[in-house]
Amino acid sequence: MSLFQLFKNIAPYVKPYRLLVFFTLVLTLIGSFTAQVNAWVLRYTVDQISALLEANQGLKEGMHILVTISVILIGKEILNSFITFGQNFYGEKLRIYVSRDLAQKVIDKILTYKLAFYTSGGNQPGKLQIRIDRGIESITRLVQNFFIDILPLSASAVVALAMMFNANFYVGLVGLCIVPVYFFVSVRQAKRLAGSRRNIRELRENKSQGILGILQSVMVIKSFIREDIESRKQLDLQNSLTAAQLRTRKISFLFDGLKSFIEQIGVVLIIILTAYLVLSGVMTIGAIMFHILLFNNVTAPIRQLHRIYDQMNDALIYSEGFFDILKADDQTEQSGSYISPKITGRFKVQDMNFTYPDNEEPTLHHINMDILPGKITALVGLSGAGKSTLINLLDKFYQPDSGVIYLDGVPLDEYNTSFLRDNIGLVLQKNHIFNGTIEENIMYGNPDATFEEVVHAARQSYIHDQIMALPDRYQTSALALSGGQQQKIAIARMFLKNPPIIFLDEPTASLDAVSTEQIKNSLDAIKKNRTVIIISHSISQIIDSDCIYVMKEGRVVERGTHEALYNMHGTYTEIFDAMARSLNIDKISKTLV
Repeated sequence: MSLFQLFKNIAPYVKPYRLLVFFTLVLTLIGSFTAQVNAWVLRYTVDQISALLEANQGLKEGMHILVTISVILIGKEILNSFITFGQNFYGEKLRIYVSRDLAQKVIDKILTYKLAFYTSGGNQPGKLQIRIDRGIESITRLVQNFFIDILPLSASAVVALAMMFNANFYVGLVGLCIVPVYFFVSVRQAKRLAGSRRNIRELRENKSQGILGILQSVMVIKSFIREDIESRKQLDLQNSLTAAQLRTRKISFLFDGLKSFIEQIGVVLIIILTAYLVLSGVMTIGAIMFHILLFNNVTAPIRQLHRIYDQMNDALIYSEGFFDILKADDQTEQSGSYISPKITGRFKVQDMNFTYPDNEEPTLHHINMDILPGKITALVGLSGAGKSTLINLLDKFYQPDSGVIYLDGVPLDEYNTSFLRDNIGLVLQKNHIFNGTIEENIMYGNPDATFEEVVHAARQSYIHDQIMALPDRYQTSALALSGGQQQKIAIARMFLKNPPIIFLDEPTASLDAVSTEQIKNSLDAIKKNRTVIIISHSISQIIDSDCIYVMKEGRVVERGTHEALYNMHGTYTEIFDAMARSLNIDKISKTLV
């Protein structure tokens, strides 16, 4: 991404604050003229004092000179203090506003993206986080630097260069010639550093993802005593990052030294040329200092660039990743417009195939199903058979490669996505609990629910009594609950939503036996007159189903009722017998007798 493209992308976020930009520009214009006052005053002072000394006059005769320059310089500094304050304040205000808008815009955008965006293209959470954080930070810092540093200094340089030309064409020409040479070197520096900076960005993303992975799996790491391995992984990443940073700084220092040399050559040429013109009688002595100070104002942006150059390149590199996220319109979740007056919950799947993004092998092959409304349908199969994938497709998280899914006779892709999901309740094996109170987490199922409705949902999921035993009851942080209690909160959330279609993906997998029985009773109550699709390794939940689909390696291999399937002595029989053996049914039955 070029600097022009970057500013083009930033422009829509700066435009709403054009009044701030206008005030900053006005202050910049005034400041560019006041910056030249010292050069004028110095030339006037040197020339006037030289004339007094030649006339053998002293302090008494030159007192008016001291008074004049004191008034001018103090007045200029007072004015500059207001200008500097205004530039800093408006620049910082603009940065804060643009940062806020960029942050909100990227959140709004990623919430519209389909699930495939997060599971492909290296878009892991840690990488996305650093792209967003560093992108916003570097972009808004560039906006701030543009109005506080680059714009004022550049304006001052243009005014100073014009004054140099006005005073003497040849001196102005020397100042003008130095600038393009300097920027040519800067462009070469940018090209040399571009690859290294992208490498640093990737390494930072990998390091961030690695740290996030450690935090998420610290219990597993400690249980296997693998701290040393994880530490070495991060050390290798850090060493690679350090080496890349050192290479970048080495190149930067070499080019910065060359640019400093070019600038000093310009100063030398100005001194030689002005001295020659003074000796030739074309200029006064004061003009030497006048032109040196003006040239200093011309090269001031150049001297400042070494400070902000890294920030500008960071903005260019990180803005690529940031705007890639912001403009991934092809990843936007598609939605139809159809809204049914009433959902009955009949799914019909016809010859459906599906492959996950970034995968070469298909996950589902030629799936055909007829899921009846108001009935309980179970999906049975070994891990990796494609059961959860099928639910993801029925919930429209992914689109099939081919084939059609119908809901109540209407293709699923024609449904309004928000309407569809509002009529589906999803309970996973491990549900996410948000940072907030128990009441807030349950109300996620229905933000408009009353407290009484929240309590009723908690009673249905058999968590109310445990909540009431807590010191802060429903105002307790939900993150402080055990895994089983959090699962009950997630189920209470679904009760509060009260949808006509329910997807249950191992809803009792993390619960103890008593909790499992409680949840089974509550689920039995809510299953009535609803379309229910359940994935479970629990015998009790499977045999209660009206229809069972047996999946193997992404295909439906058997379907029917428990009795019919078991008597087929096929895949279902093998799975069911394995479940029974794992529960030690023979010994349990003898104990119960």
